[in-house]
Amino acid sequence: MDSLILIFICLFAGLGFQKVKAIPANAHVALNQFAIYLLLPALSLYYIPKIQISEKILYPVGVGWGSFLLSWLIFAGLGKILKWPKKLQGCLIITSGFLNSSFIGFPVIEALYGKEGLKTAILVDQPGTFVMLSTLGIIVAILYSKGQPSGPDIARRVVLFPPFIAFVIGLVINICHLDFADPVQSMLQKLGSCVTPVALVAVGLQLKIERKSRHWGFLGLGLFVKLLLIPAFFLVLYKVVFRLRGEDIDISVMEAATPPMITAAIIASAHGLKPRLAGMMIGVGIPLSFLTMAFWYFVLKHW
Repeated sequence: MDSLILIFICLFAGLGFQKVKAIPANAHVALNQFAIYLLLPALSLYYIPKIQISEKILYPVGVGWGSFLLSWLIFAGLGKILKWPKKLQGCLIITSGFLNSSFIGFPVIEALYGKEGLKTAILVDQPGTFVMLSTLGIIVAILYSKGQPSGPDIARRVVLFPPFIAFVIGLVINICHLDFADPVQSMLQKLGSCVTPVALVAVGLQLKIERKSRHWGFLGLGLFVKLLLIPAFFLVLYKVVFRLRGEDIDISVMEAATPPMITAAIIASAHGLKPRLAGMMIGVGIPLSFLTMAFWYFVLKHW
């Protein structure tokens, strides 16, 4: 419960800081970069070496990968048909496609399924969502941002992206069955735990919900895809098509129902992909998701 309270405290703190003259109007940019260059790599270096790689991870990981690919297919297709600007397409692909599988997912899953449920939630988050964000997510952000980057330029920017570097290092350590010394792990864990407050304050600083905003229609569409269509897709795929049963499958579907990923909104904002819409996807999506996740939990319990 304390994790959920922290989310709203930090989000509203960011909103309040908009009124403080001593805080620069572009303070969120510095916070975004701080998260990208230090906090996210620390999170990756702490968790990736601890993942147990086996065939059991396929269905949870499939939720993390499939959500993004489904979002990309939907919004790239709609964007081409309706001739949307590339930045709008990129924003919706990224903010609708990545799950808030840790900051919202972990406390919700622990509350509903106990600490054992976190084992499945971590599989959705780290080898699933986080791997996709560190690779294809960055590629999409680059492709849909300003300009027409070349193949070598895209490769260079992905390879030099700090969370991706940390992911590769963590993966090598995992394959070698090693891990960092305890003091280093403690430091990485403490740094990684700062991602949520820093990211949410940054979201709050740039969140401007305007009644006459042209983003409301796109916001509704993005949240419909993220909160309803994507979890429905995995519910039908896993429960109806594959006829899978078990708590791990239910947890995977619940993770698919989590709101847009805070880190994904940071990436979209950092690449100039409609920062206000990205902020609204987080600011509106998080509180709304508590209602939709309750709905999906009810559906799963009575399936």
